[in-house]
Amino acid sequence: MLFEQSHLQVTEGSAYVAGGVNSGYRTGSKPHPLVFDSAHGCELIDVDGNKYIDYVLAMGPMILGHSPKEVIDAAKKQLDISILVAGQTVIEYEAAKLLTQMVPSAQKVRFASSGSEAVQVAFRVARAATNRWKIIKFEGHYHGWFDNVLVSVSPDVSLAGDALNPNVLPGTQGQEMSENIVVLPWNNVEVLEEQLKSGKIAGIIMEPIMFNTSGVLPSPGYLERVRELATKYGTVLIFDEVITGFRVSDGGAQKVLGVTPDLTILGKALANGFAVAAIVGNEELMNFISTGKVMHAGTYNSQSVSMAATLATLKILKSQVPYEAIDDSGGYLMKELSKEFASSGIEHELVGYPGVFNVRFDSKGPTEYRSALKANRERYANFAFALLQKGVRILPRGTWFLSSVHSTPDLDKTLSAVRDVLKSGI
Repeated sequence: MLFEQSHLQVTEGSAYVAGGVNSGYRTGSKPHPLVFDSAHGCELIDVDGNKYIDYVLAMGPMILGHSPKEVIDAAKKQLDISILVAGQTVIEYEAAKLLTQMVPSAQKVRFASSGSEAVQVAFRVARAATNRWKIIKFEGHYHGWFDNVLVSVSPDVSLAGDALNPNVLPGTQGQEMSENIVVLPWNNVEVLEEQLKSGKIAGIIMEPIMFNTSGVLPSPGYLERVRELATKYGTVLIFDEVITGFRVSDGGAQKVLGVTPDLTILGKALANGFAVAAIVGNEELMNFISTGKVMHAGTYNSQSVSMAATLATLKILKSQVPYEAIDDSGGYLMKELSKEFASSGIEHELVGYPGVFNVRFDSKGPTEYRSALKANRERYANFAFALLQKGVRILPRGTWFLSSVHSTPDLDKTLSAVRDVLKSGI
């Protein structure tokens, strides 16, 4: 499989676009960043004419596939009505109402343009509500690229210090570090409570399932205990469900796991590829935004076309029809992948749900970031590149995303490619 035109386009594009990409997370992929010509259903076609069955799905958003008719039709229709009005539209209220019906923590809603922005709003609300300033985050959890929270996402363990009291490490050069971020290991209730006893913690933010790092699940009872401690110590509990929201279920991980946070960050699959995020939460906290005590603004928030796409996506998801398809296809794929790895003698673990799961090699049972690093990441990255060359695109970090339009023939082709790669040895 050749990638000559992609390489040429990226090289020429680098004369105008810094690094040839418009997100730092698109660099470093083998053989180089790809340039795509089109995307339909669960198929991508690059500028070399190579076709791929897509399990990256734009890093998760395309839960209905790349070209869902209802969403596209809604966006096209809205283009003839309004694009951006610096005011309100009925469709944003309808979309918000659906969210309050679907997500357990959503009594009130504010739309934003990205998850990174919505996280910052949540921090403001937590600080305003508690009159405290410190926020707890966890090693290996990702909550956007802004200075105050891009810390200890994928830290070098040799620099990270004590596992129970990690050093707060920056994610990039040029970053202004905040003294108000506390980094802790996940799945450890005792360490968390010791911090909360200080009376200085405004909020706790976490991915309820660590899909940015090896698909680590919460230990039994952990989230329930965190919820109890947050209430006990008057701290705001924030779930970052940018990935898990609408992929684990139509109400996110919180619906499936039975733990309701005070605030939730949503994005990605919320609008099936349109630039929409949201912060949702209980009425008492959201009233800090309602009253203007906490400023939340943005020119492109609730942009009309994006809201039309959001409303159309939520209506489809609320019907449960996509989840029925994904449960079948994703469940089947998880089971068959595990069989193939086992028959090839590869120690492995599949963790997650039909709509989003994680595969790791040569490691089982991590409970937090550092134990997750024991997985053989290089071996898995080589596996991902070998699959790419056979027309199956997956993320080298191990996360697979399924859409409602992945069909049985797509899955069979994928498993055939997996068998071929495993036979060749990785």
